[in-house]
Amino acid sequence: MSDSGSNFWSHLEVFRWVLVRCLCVVLGVAIVAFLLGDFIFDRIVFAPCRADFVTYEFFCRVAAWLSIPGICPTIEEINIININLTAQFFTHISISFYIGLIIGFPYLMIELWYFVLPALYPHERKPAIKGAVSFVALFFAGVLTAYFLIFPLALNFLGTYQVSENVPNQISLNSYISTFLTLIFLMGLVFEMPVVAYFLAKIGLLKSGFFKKYRRHSIVAILILAAFITPSPDVFTMFMIALPLQLLYELSRLVVKRVERKSSL
Repeated sequence: MSDSGSNFWSHLEVFRWVLVRCLCVVLGVAIVAFLLGDFIFDRIVFAPCRADFVTYEFFCRVAAWLSIPGICPTIEEINIININLTAQFFTHISISFYIGLIIGFPYLMIELWYFVLPALYPHERKPAIKGAVSFVALFFAGVLTAYFLIFPLALNFLGTYQVSENVPNQISLNSYISTFLTLIFLMGLVFEMPVVAYFLAKIGLLKSGFFKKYRRHSIVAILILAAFITPSPDVFTMFMIALPLQLLYELSRLVVKRVERKSSL
């Protein structure tokens, strides 16, 4: 067997053990999360359904401080129902797995880093470390933004919206969990915009002029999105939603500009 063939199989064996270790970590955290199911569901997953959730209290305190009552959201307790015999059991399992995936995410990145490390040149290792750290940090920033800001405000609106008083809202467990996980992971991915912009700039597919050209379009699009999530009349709540998204856009522009400046040296 040639050296290239033996190297391929040795790399494949190393990668197999990387996957095994990652799976063990995710499953280990998932098992712990499963055993702590009461705490996780009552204090974390379903916490935005209660009027005493930290986000609602924050807006009400800001409303009292600024003497603008409209900022304080009118919170109604949201009750979740189950209409599927197996839904609660499988929801318990799926949430435990996703928690294992989220908490174990930094470890997965460390394993990936050590796997690709031998293939990197010495001058590539420091940027790769920064990229991995930025990727993890931005992902968690997106998850926290979704959980503490976007999801509770969207839930409070959509969960209490009625086309008629004759049609009461009865939110199913599957619908709630699906929306919860979708927003959490979607915002985690959206917050990776600066990292994606960095790599696109490195290969020459993205220029800083793009962000300057479409800045006005981005502001309008972000404000429309914020208005949809928080269709309340106060500007403050909409601004709180739009601000982190616009900051991501500007951060991506600065990242691309920095890449261009280094490339020109």
